[in-house]
Parts: sequence; structure tokens; C-alpha cells
Amino acid sequence: MTASRPKPLGGAALVGWSVLAAAAFLLLFFVITLVLRQMPDPIGPRADLFVEGARMTLQLTLVSGLIGLGVGLIAGIQKTSSLWWVRAPANLFVWLVRGTPLLVQILFVYNALPPLLQGIGINVQLNEFWSAVIALALNVGAYNAEVIRAGILAIPRGQSEAARSLGLSSGQTMTTVVLPQALRVVVPPLVNNLVALLKDSSLASTIALLELTLAGSRVSSESFQPIPVLTTVAAVYLALTTVMTLFTDQLEKRVKIASR
Repeated sequence: MTASRPKPLGGAALVGWSVLAAAAFLLLFFVITLVLRQMPDPIGPRADLFVEGARMTLQLTLVSGLIGLGVGLIAGIQKTSSLWWVRAPANLFVWLVRGTPLLVQILFVYNALPPLLQGIGINVQLNEFWSAVIALALNVGAYNAEVIRAGILAIPRGQSEAARSLGLSSGQTMTTVVLPQALRVVVPPLVNNLVALLKDSSLASTIALLELTLAGSRVSSESFQPIPVLTTVAAVYLALTTVMTLFTDQLEKRVKIASR
């Protein structure tokens, strides 16, 4: 008998994968809640605070990651353009974001962006969550842009020339021929960026967003017991990244099979 192999990833399979991932995280939070509530002080009495912080961390990661994927896709395509005025904004964006610390970017979006927008007549109030989402999405988007640019350049130029010879426009060639192949190539590094984003979301604690790190910091300040608190925070982060990596690894395998 031959070993069963994963089926290629299609639309229905992607939906099923997403549903299973959501169910796995729901189960994970249920288990985390049960385990933390059984632990001694200072963890047990404050278990719900840790769980609330973990949920915010995951929510922040997923929303920022989805927006960052769109940002990276647009900027990555722009960086491969033959027109300098199309490449220039994307190059400037990537240069600025990759050349400055994420912590500074979060503080800038939260403290400086609203006054700057008000100065040009745009009255926008950003709370802690959306300030963190914008900063994290732009940050991961810049790194995604470089990944997608490399993926596009990895596709043989002859395929684009063949598509153009068949009468396809530049936009049609990119969306129907180049991008589908490039995205299969870049799934592993994009997944790595998402996992790194989950850990980088801890910096949102600097603007008082109650995610996992800030929850741990508050418990540590109240109890004066940093060792069990930090150990618990690290264990919850490890559980989140483990479940995420489990499903993203399956996504990578299915994408590789679909590309054969």
C-alpha cells in the first residue's frame, strides 16, 4: 500500500483549512483557560486576563497579517514595474519601514499620525488596537513586498513574453500567469513573516493595548513574582506559534503539491 498524500489546495480545501485552523485555536484557548485556572497564585486567579491578552494577540496578528499581505502584494508588484515613477513610492516605503524600528513605528502611528492627518484636514481618531494594526501591517507589508518581488522575478521571463504574444495585456499577464506561480513560491517566507508578526505584536504593549505581554506585565507588577508570570507568558506564546506553525506547514505542503 502507498502512503496517502495531501490533496492539492483548492478553494474548498482552503475554506476547510481555515475552518480547522479556527477550531484548533478555539480548542487551544479552551485548554489554556482550563490549565491556567488550575495554577496557583499569581496565575490561577488572573487566568482570564492571560486568556484575554492571548486572544487580543491572535486577533492583532490575523488582522495585521491580512492587511500586510495586501500591502506587500501591491508594493511587490510596483517594485517589479519597468516605470520608475511606479517603483519609486514602493522603494521609498520599503526603505523607510525596513530602516526604522517597529517600536518607533507603533509609537509614531499612535502619537504622531492623528495630529499630522488633522493638519491636512483629515480628522481621524485611532485607538490602541487600530494604531497597532496599522503599524504592524505596514511593517510586515514591507517585508512581504520584498518576498513577493523575489517570487515574481523567479518566474522565467519567457512565460511573460509568451503571454504577451498571445495578446494578454501587462495586467492580465501579471494576474493570470505570473502571480499564481509566484505566490506558490513565496508561501514559506510569507508564513515565516506571519509567525514573526505574532511575536512582534508584543510591542503593542507600549501603547497600552491589552495583549499577552501587557497582561503578563500587569500581573507581574501586582504580584511581584516575575518568574512564574513570564514563564506563563512564554508558554502561551509558544502554544500560539505551535498551532499556527502546524497549520501553515500543512498549507505549504498543499501549495507545493498544487504547483507540481
